[in-house]
Amino acid sequence: MPLTDTRLRALKPKDKPYKVTDERGLYVEVTPTGSKLWRFRYRIGGAQKKLCIGSYPDISLKQARDAAYEARRAVASGGDPAFEKRKRKIRAEFLSAQTFEAVAREYIEQMMVQNGRADGTIVKANYFLDKLAPAIGNRPIHEIEPFEVLAPLKRLEATGKHETAKKCRSFAGRVFRYGVATTRCKSDPTSMLKGALVTPRAKHYAAILEPTELGGLLRAIDDFTGYMVTKLALQIAPHVFVRPGELRHAEWHEIDLVDGVWKIPAGKMKARRAHAVPLSKQVRGYLTDLAEMLGREGYVFPSARSSKRPMSENTLNAAFRRMGYSKEEVTAHGLRATASTFLNESGLWNPDAIERALAHGDSNVVRGIYHRGKHWDERVRMAQWWSDY
Repeated sequence: MPLTDTRLRALKPKDKPYKVTDERGLYVEVTPTGSKLWRFRYRIGGAQKKLCIGSYPDISLKQARDAAYEARRAVASGGDPAFEKRKRKIRAEFLSAQTFEAVAREYIEQMMVQNGRADGTIVKANYFLDKLAPAIGNRPIHEIEPFEVLAPLKRLEATGKHETAKKCRSFAGRVFRYGVATTRCKSDPTSMLKGALVTPRAKHYAAILEPTELGGLLRAIDDFTGYMVTKLALQIAPHVFVRPGELRHAEWHEIDLVDGVWKIPAGKMKARRAHAVPLSKQVRGYLTDLAEMLGREGYVFPSARSSKRPMSENTLNAAFRRMGYSKEEVTAHGLRATASTFLNESGLWNPDAIERALAHGDSNVVRGIYHRGKHWDERVRMAQWWSDY
């Protein structure tokens, strides 16, 4: 006889669990504690299986019958409802553990660290994650909606950090796309936020572009009275026009003072292409002074606090401020623009050689692991001319 709500309410617990059938495989199991659990019996390939539907009265009689009907349809189509339910449960448990922060840290490790991205790029990625984590870090990545990402970005905008907000959105988008590729989420919600943020004005690094001003800067560097390692870094920086992060992460094993070349591995370069810097007589002289002071182990420009760490990223700019130069006048990164401008205006050098010296140019890594093929001889002469200048 099919069950009714009256019969269901009247069922009392016994010493052992017992079953009361409804119809077509549906039954309720009454436990010694008084719970009334809906179950559905079915067969696949001669084997009897059981689907747990839920408890009464949380699942009503009608809802249980509807669930049993859907299960019968699944069996008739060759499916296994109990197996599908277990899969859904496992996936739900898996996804609930896949928070934005967990996926982001995996992305940084798998796609950035192990792919040899530059140290500075990885530091920035962790910085962007730190900005996003308070708002969405603990949220399952597949549940995050666009407005949840927009909220912390707008908070950054409100403090005037438009460029940071833009880069945080870009970083979040890369994490979501990685989540899609690894089946942790179905879409990138940041794609809907394009146009929602203020477009920051392009800012150029402050740089000296006049000969007399450059002479004044070089004399001020020579008169610098701070930490000697910082002074030597300041003296070398205008000659080699690498990025500040590449300079401060230089290690002695990369530098050959005999052949006059500094080989920077791909992992330290912005474009992840190994790069070679020809060293003029002047630069080799400064490096020889450094080697006599510190030895030739570890970082060329170590931190004043620990030889196991490079100098901080703000050391050179802080030194310029001590020397009386504002951030609108001189930056460590702007020294690259200074060199590029003077070299191009001299008319003596192939523009492609200048671009290669700045580690710009094409991305064809087959051209030589340290780019010492095309333009190398010209770059050596150019480096010496620039130092003499």
